[in-house]
Amino acid sequence: MTVRTRIAPSPTGFLHLGTARTALYSWAYARHHGGQFVLRIEDTDVARSTQESVEQILASMHWLGLDYDEGPIYQMQRLDRYREVVEQMLAAGTAYRCYCTPAELDAMKEAQRARGEKALYDGRWRPAPGKVLPPVPEGVPPVIRFCNPPEGDVTWNDLVKGPIAINNREIDDLIIVRTDGVPTYNFAVVVDDWDMGITHVFRGDEHINNTPWQINIFRALGAPLPQFGHVPVILGDDGQKLSKRRGAVSVTAYEEGGYLPEAMLNYLARLGWSHGDDELFTREQMVGWFDGTHLSKSPAQWDAAKLAWVNAQYIKAKPDAELAPLVAAQLQKRGIVPDDRLTAICALFKDRCDTTVALAGWAAAFYSDVQPGEADRAQHVTDAVRPAIAALGDKLATVAWDKASIAVAIKEVLAAQGLKMPALAMPVRVLVMGTAQTPSLDAVLALFSREEILKRLQAS
Repeated sequence: MTVRTRIAPSPTGFLHLGTARTALYSWAYARHHGGQFVLRIEDTDVARSTQESVEQILASMHWLGLDYDEGPIYQMQRLDRYREVVEQMLAAGTAYRCYCTPAELDAMKEAQRARGEKALYDGRWRPAPGKVLPPVPEGVPPVIRFCNPPEGDVTWNDLVKGPIAINNREIDDLIIVRTDGVPTYNFAVVVDDWDMGITHVFRGDEHINNTPWQINIFRALGAPLPQFGHVPVILGDDGQKLSKRRGAVSVTAYEEGGYLPEAMLNYLARLGWSHGDDELFTREQMVGWFDGTHLSKSPAQWDAAKLAWVNAQYIKAKPDAELAPLVAAQLQKRGIVPDDRLTAICALFKDRCDTTVALAGWAAAFYSDVQPGEADRAQHVTDAVRPAIAALGDKLATVAWDKASIAVAIKEVLAAQGLKMPALAMPVRVLVMGTAQTPSLDAVLALFSREEILKRLQAS
């Protein structure tokens, strides 16, 4: 059997973190087993689906590097196929037309609740031997319902949760086609997974209640069942589920915020899966390890600080020449066009940064004027140290412009002025970089032009 997995986002909003994690697990499982990964766009919610959301989903998948073997496949382009299957089900007696109006359904469920019963469709339009159906009302377009088995349990061995059983009396005759002819989620997803040969379905555990209907539809169609794995939700800082409507942030927002895709994948993978005590691992390592086991049964807590730490580790490890274009893109958003110094700037400052936005903040000081804060200037650029700053400027005007020569000049001024390094270095940093804390002063100064350093020192 060839393993085939899929991710099937709805384009009613951005691709959020929970869906991205499910996509990662589905992708990694397929890659681990040498299988295929399919992208399907579930766009049957016509009123809320947008092309902008589709484009954001595709951009997010591309940024994360979750390459798919087939797709994107759009459900709204498959309506003829759904109609074909529905007609077969109507002919086979596994589906039927229901003419209940919304008002009738509301009254039915209100009466059930008043009797202390679970609100379920009562099957009044479901054909049965010897049963007389109500007369078909004029002008009422029907929905099509699935003949759900009335007795027995639906059972499956979930890849994450283990054995699950739900009694058929807990669910009713699901609407599979709306009055406008558009299929509902639980029907379309079964036909899609059947037609596309999906063997393993990873998805959020909010879908557990949908699974019995889907299994029953698979069986009614004589279609092979995929294996299901329902992963727990991701909780936000407030302990509530992250979702499009509540607290979630789009994947592309993290790209814009200066996170690296490899760091995001690493962090998402650990939100519900582990490989021993490994915190940091490559995409290739995850593929090698991800066999569908070691998935957590408990919800994961989103931790922005932990993500920032993971991203910082990846920034430190990333080759400077690969980091520089990412920082350049952040600088260009500020109207700054960097030069060939940027690679060296990244090398010097990346250990201090947890995003490329933060790194661009350091780099910006090399391409635009800085304005030291009044508190830093008052604390560090004092009358007592101004003679030493002027002396350093005189020295730097004539030395060879490299790190070693600048270091010698600084030491000579310190000796002549009877100062220790912090007394001179901190005010110089404030004047040059706008902050008293930077990497080694000689390394910082060497990345500027001589003329720019002399100009900034003269501002003391």
